[in-house]
Amino acid sequence: MTEQNSVQLKGVTRANGNGIDNPAFDFEDIEESGSNKLETKRRKVRLGGYLSKVSRPINATEDYIKAHSVIFKSIVLGILGVGYVAYFIAACVLDFQRATALVVLTVLAVFAKSYELIKKYKGDRIAECCTPLNTCFKSNLRWLKWVFLLVVVVLLVCWLALDTSKRPEQLISFGGVCMFILLIFLFSVHRAEVMWRPVFWGLGLQFCIGLFVIRTQPGFIAFEWLGKQVQTFLNYTIAGSSFVFGPELTAKVFAFQALPIVVFFSSVMSILYFLGVMQWLILKISWVMQITMGTSATETLSVAGNIFVGQTEAPLLIRPYLQDMTKSEIHAVMVGGFATIAGSVMGAFISFGIDPSSLISASVMAAPCALALSKLSYPETEESAFTSEKNIKVACGDEQNILEAASNGASASIGLVANIAANLIAFLAILEFINNALSWFGGMVGFPEITFELLCSYVFMPVAFMMGIPYDESFTVAELIGTKLFLNEFVAYEKLATLKINRLNGLDELIGGERQWISVRSEIITTYALCGFANMSSLGIVIGGLASICPSRKGDISSLVLRAMITGTCVSLVNSCIAGILFVPPLDCVKLFQISDFNAADTNIKKCCQDLFQSTINNGTISFEGLWSVVANVTTYFNECCLCCGSSVAVCN
Repeated sequence: MTEQNSVQLKGVTRANGNGIDNPAFDFEDIEESGSNKLETKRRKVRLGGYLSKVSRPINATEDYIKAHSVIFKSIVLGILGVGYVAYFIAACVLDFQRATALVVLTVLAVFAKSYELIKKYKGDRIAECCTPLNTCFKSNLRWLKWVFLLVVVVLLVCWLALDTSKRPEQLISFGGVCMFILLIFLFSVHRAEVMWRPVFWGLGLQFCIGLFVIRTQPGFIAFEWLGKQVQTFLNYTIAGSSFVFGPELTAKVFAFQALPIVVFFSSVMSILYFLGVMQWLILKISWVMQITMGTSATETLSVAGNIFVGQTEAPLLIRPYLQDMTKSEIHAVMVGGFATIAGSVMGAFISFGIDPSSLISASVMAAPCALALSKLSYPETEESAFTSEKNIKVACGDEQNILEAASNGASASIGLVANIAANLIAFLAILEFINNALSWFGGMVGFPEITFELLCSYVFMPVAFMMGIPYDESFTVAELIGTKLFLNEFVAYEKLATLKINRLNGLDELIGGERQWISVRSEIITTYALCGFANMSSLGIVIGGLASICPSRKGDISSLVLRAMITGTCVSLVNSCIAGILFVPPLDCVKLFQISDFNAADTNIKKCCQDLFQSTINNGTISFEGLWSVVANVTTYFNECCLCCGSSVAVCN
């Protein structure tokens, strides 16, 4: 190699002759750099060895805890259990009345857990012991079925005869149930293929739930308490919405008052799904309906889910099975969505002033009725692949922790909130346009008072009357039914809330020939009738939602959706008829106070004053909660009650 030859190294030329030296490149530097790297590596090895020795006890402890994780978990659960028992006993000893809710929740949790443990460890043995009884029951099932049916019919007839003797208007509601069932049967797709077991059992379950909630003292107290707790829980929304929008807007503007509740409730529901609470509850409800009604696992699970979530969210529980479901099952899934309302939207209705216990019970009662009427409208003619629930798994979320679940729930509600706001803007504007157009056309022939509501009042008046609404109030309720069907339930409930507030404020029943309020019984019946998503605007939502989940069944979904919406509407109307049969109007304290001279000897006055006292908060200044918070002249009524009945009541002093 000559001096003129150059050396190539890593793309850099170093010439020993006439070439140009690169000062940034030097072999000595490379050697020095290599020694530094070697020294650094040795230091890291020594440091790693030192850290390994130091962390050896920590690793050993961690391995020991993992090896005995079951024992440690049992110890922690035992400590928490003992702590809760001590807390529970202390709460009951200090004030048992105050701890009633805690006792009820604890008993329910203990019962549910005990049932699961018994089923897991002793279920096979119990089933084996009951085998002879089960065999005997199956061998005599045919005549036992007829005996049971005869007993139920006799009891129903006797109960109706005795119960309606004082209130004949209840028979009209019973006639309404029969009318709606007959109409659905006449327009059924396959009348000869109707299986009556799910129909009768579904209506029976609906009636039993209504009887428990409306007539029995424990059921009424339980659902009234649950409604108050939901209302109190939803009031926590004010903390977030006031911070974001300010207290003035939150208190006065609908968009900043009701819509944030949807966000809050959606976030809470997402957390409950992450914790597995909702899945457990839905599975238990669907199990009860499946074993009694004989419906398939998938359709029952979806309808049970509709009690808590919306018409497009509930089918996600059975998403993997939709493509293999029969047409009758898909129809039942859609009917369940149309016949119920989501928990998040229910919260917004409660914020209007709608009775929360009626909303909750209406949504629960609608589930078995939806399955019953769906099987009457579109009977099963195919072989279902999901008769057993063993191979059905409930879909869960993908959240990694509770914070992500809360965030995802809030984010998911953005579309729902925007949809509600957009629909309200659009439909109220369309309603105003239609009313003005009808008034213009009517004015041409001397009838400028024609409106959309007026047309609905005449078209749906027979429906309202058959629900049990008095004739003079049926036109007003018919307007609300038409508004809900052709616009949406938000607009209808807002109008119902206005009627309720007018009654509580003591307005005249008729002003200028226009009814300002309806009776308490009509309010409750109407609350049940409007409880559902069955309206024209929901048709597109259902088609789009289900088709996106299962594109292969879009044709079946589109062909069945209108029938499902009509059936879902009938479910809500039958629900209202059941409420009309069972509901006994309570004492109207506001009306009584308006016409009373506050005689202390009157038992009704005493009862109403006691209710007013229980709703009073005295923190230096008197304030009222619940129903009394929106009653006009409530302070005057309070003073009169204190004079005649409240000499020993703390809030009066």
